[in-house]
Amino acid sequence: MTDRRSFASTSLPRHLARGALGFGALAGSVLLIPVVGPVGLLLAPLGLLALRGCPMCWAIGLLQTISNGRLRRSCVDGHCELSVARHTRST
Repeated sequence: MTDRRSFASTSLPRHLARGALGFGALAGSVLLIPVVGPVGLLLAPLGLLALRGCPMCWAIGLLQTISNGRLRRSCVDGHCELSVARHTRST
């Protein structure tokens, strides 16, 4: 994937915080309807913005964030392979 299509965050804690904000706002928008009426639905766009459009986009980004630096994709002549990135240890 190119960087433009990546849903990954710069760090796992940052991605989890976006998820907590996004899912919290979506849940709050529905749960607040009995208390404040349809005005509570104004939280839904905030939740979708935090999740970058949809819960599935956030989940894909979570997997990308976790695998960043651990997996490497190489494409040659239209054939792509996914492999584990080699890390050199300095002792």
